[in-house]
Amino acid sequence: MSSTPGDQCGEQRDDQQLVVDVFARACPSRSLLADVTGRWGTLAVLALADGTARFGALRRRVDGVSEKMLSQTLQALERDGLVVREVVTSIPPHVEYTLTPLGQRVAGRLRALVEVLEESVPEVLAAREAHEVRGRVGA
Repeated sequence: MSSTPGDQCGEQRDDQQLVVDVFARACPSRSLLADVTGRWGTLAVLALADGTARFGALRRRVDGVSEKMLSQTLQALERDGLVVREVVTSIPPHVEYTLTPLGQRVAGRLRALVEVLEESVPEVLAAREAHEVRGRVGA
């Protein structure tokens, strides 16, 4: 991320360093963030962190995703360079998806976030309950 005010995403500074800023509307890092952190993107990346998988196996692993949404998500992750799609010419032919090295790095960070979130579920449930009680009292 850039900390220099006024820099536009993708501009090159005098020192030839590419300036990237997720807060800049047109910066590709923003759409990449959306692709990775969208509900299905995060789950697809995490599912592929366990290894190569066929489309059907991914769909079963990512409970609740439609075929259309999973397909669109995988296409976006492939476009962004996080996933490789390979058509396996066997009988019958099938498609397999694998994380790229970039995808593996992203998956590691996402896994750490998910671990914190999963460990925090009791705190979150208590906070939600307290919020609901406050809402009823204030109503």
